[in-house]
Amino acid sequence: MQKLMPNRRAFLAGSAGLVIAAAVPLPGRAARGTDVFAPNAFVRITPDSVVTVLVKHSELGQGTWTGLTTMVAEELDADWSQMRAENAPANVELYASSIFGVQGTGGSTATPASWMPMRQAGAAARAVLVAAAARDWGVPAEEITVRAGVVSHTGSAGNLQATFGELVALADGLEPPAEPVLKTPDQFVLVGRDVPRIDAPEKSNGTAIYAIDVFRDAMLTVAVARPPKFGATVTTFDPTEALAVPGVRRVEQIPSGIAVYADDTWAAFRGRDALNVTWDETDAETRSSDEMMTVWAQAARSAPAIAEDRGDIEAAISEATDVIEAEFRFPFLSHAAMEPLDGVVELSEDRAEFWMGSQWQTSDQNEAAARFGFPPENIAINTMLTGGSFGRRTTADNHFTAELSEIAKAAGPGAYKLIWSRKDDMRGGYYRPLTVHYMQGGLDSDGNIVAWRNNVATQSLLAGSPFEQFITDGIDGSSVEGARGLPYRLPNARVALATMNSPVPVLWWRAVGHTHTAYATEVFLDELLERGGKDRVQGRLDLLEADDADRHRGVLERVADMANWQGPDAGNGIARGVALHKSFGSYVAMIADVSIERDVPRVHKVWAAVDCGIAINPSIIETQMTGGLGFGLSAAMFEEITLRQGGEVDQWNYDAYRIMRNNEMPEVEVAIIDSAIDPTGIGEPGTPPIAPAIGNAIRALTGETPRRLPFVAT
Repeated sequence: MQKLMPNRRAFLAGSAGLVIAAAVPLPGRAARGTDVFAPNAFVRITPDSVVTVLVKHSELGQGTWTGLTTMVAEELDADWSQMRAENAPANVELYASSIFGVQGTGGSTATPASWMPMRQAGAAARAVLVAAAARDWGVPAEEITVRAGVVSHTGSAGNLQATFGELVALADGLEPPAEPVLKTPDQFVLVGRDVPRIDAPEKSNGTAIYAIDVFRDAMLTVAVARPPKFGATVTTFDPTEALAVPGVRRVEQIPSGIAVYADDTWAAFRGRDALNVTWDETDAETRSSDEMMTVWAQAARSAPAIAEDRGDIEAAISEATDVIEAEFRFPFLSHAAMEPLDGVVELSEDRAEFWMGSQWQTSDQNEAAARFGFPPENIAINTMLTGGSFGRRTTADNHFTAELSEIAKAAGPGAYKLIWSRKDDMRGGYYRPLTVHYMQGGLDSDGNIVAWRNNVATQSLLAGSPFEQFITDGIDGSSVEGARGLPYRLPNARVALATMNSPVPVLWWRAVGHTHTAYATEVFLDELLERGGKDRVQGRLDLLEADDADRHRGVLERVADMANWQGPDAGNGIARGVALHKSFGSYVAMIADVSIERDVPRVHKVWAAVDCGIAINPSIIETQMTGGLGFGLSAAMFEEITLRQGGEVDQWNYDAYRIMRNNEMPEVEVAIIDSAIDPTGIGEPGTPPIAPAIGNAIRALTGETPRRLPFVAT
């Protein structure tokens, strides 16, 4: 069995947004029929000259299909109109991420992990097409050109031309080069252009197929009754009334609860409502989130695990002229994706086939194999388009795949569709963890920062998962990412961690730890700069001293120019806040214009500058930045999951879990820094800086720093 054992160095590098694989082999060939040219696992060309790219990373709305297909088309010298994309099947041997070592999508790695493999795939295919034409025409391959999907030669034999499709049969049997020659950035034709999104037509005309659209013969739809409190288990249940509901076919106990099988969704939900279940709450979380926050805050004061230690923090604090303390509190957050979890499995005696929005195919495949007792090659996973995720579909425990597998196991061979309602998803946990930061900062008599302490109290995302091996000396890196290794000159600094325990399942949420560390660090830094009499932008620029300070400086200076930064007072009751943060290898600076209307912050405009290396598709980068900051803005303003006394979740749907509405979205202006450096992540870096930019503006307006998020109580 292929075990989920990601390479330690690769995982750490991926977490930091670095590409460690300069080149990867191009194993295998894409699934093919007759008259299909498939030089490697990523490219298929048919006689009609259609080029289909098998995309190994999931399309979650972030533009992966378009970006990765652009890389292939660029090196293939194809015309964009002939390009197509579809999800690759689950196959770790062919489609493992060059960063993680397994097939999966996360950490804003789809683009950097594919930058070399997909270009190599396109270049290799191009080389074979050229070789086929050269052999057929009897001319040197070096004299052949390829442009916009047409292979040409001009010489003594006259003007010769062929489309890709016309060369399909001639290319059969030719071996692609092991190390195809790649273009240099100055030769790019498609990279750097706003080519249209390849998935836009089917998503616009309603023909896009999601897991909810999959139907199999004699399929039953299943809803599961799960514990009302995290950590509770089934004591007894009576299926009698559920089985009396028209359309309900059977009821089975599975590890996660009681499964109700029915002819359709409505019957399954009604049958579940009719169940009589008693729960054992012995090991359940019964504290309210307010009680937990208090415990977390106490722990943050004495966080025992040291994640970073520079200079002598204790001496620096004691000798500082001015010492400031702050405590920042962050709530549980739901991913709240538009498409709740759903999927289909069809089980036979010796194999199973899944249709679902898998984001972690190797892990899902292994989980299902273990549940059924089949070899992984007997588990087929069809990765479907996904209506948002933001990390929700990459659980380390593969809970959705496990539940879907157990449903099939309990009922035997057949087809089953598992539906999580919005209520199931919002009450079902896998939240961004509740977190508290305790900060201390010291200034000397000239207002310079001489001491910096950041203690974090939060649940671990890695503990108890296959990734637990990456916890070092008590430090889960995802808990303190963005808190340590700051680019600023902080001569005496300590970052420490208190890892908290609770049965509440937690999960990486878009931008993971950066979403709370960016707020704590950039807001507290802003306070120290203000207390020291420094300008918020120039003060940051003066402190930058990291090896990559030029890239930090580049985005900060660019955004200051865009907003015509003159200080935090923008006049007319509007204040400006600034924030600078690097995540997933990309650098982002933001300035936000904010006012207070009816005691509620209103964000008027946001300027954002991003350096993410080579901009493969500037339009998608702008969209990702806008969407990412909108996502972070919504959370900062309104979003919060709360547990009431006893441990039950208060929020069940969008009516109680307030998200930002369209008319509340500010005007956004994005600038992309020109670069020839390999691309880095863009799906998440837009999220972390927006909350501190707004928090700093609110302090400029009110004189009070928001210490607890969200800004607006709901």
